[in-house]
Amino acid sequence: MGRSSTELKAETLAALAHPNRVRILEYLRDGEKCNCELAPKLSLEQSNLSRHLKLLEQSGILISRKEGLRVVFEIADERIFEILELAAAVAKRHVDEKVEALEAA
Repeated sequence: MGRSSTELKAETLAALAHPNRVRILEYLRDGEKCNCELAPKLSLEQSNLSRHLKLLEQSGILISRKEGLRVVFEIADERIFEILELAAAVAKRHVDEKVEALEAA
């Protein structure tokens, strides 16, 4: 039996729930990159980067292909950036409300 829609949504959101994974996606916003480009740009150890990339790929957010010894990653569906933008807007609203509450106190 397959996973429910709710489980699939939760899996996607869980894959986004780490700052380094969000940084990876933002870096890939401009186009595909080799894992050899990602590690130095994001200041991540290769093993740490590999774990994050694997999770993003398993959740369907990234796709990869081999080019000789290189592995190139790209965004599977550009709509993932809409989710990130919505998350940023919700977070900003929350912060703004806290600031307003502190200023009113």
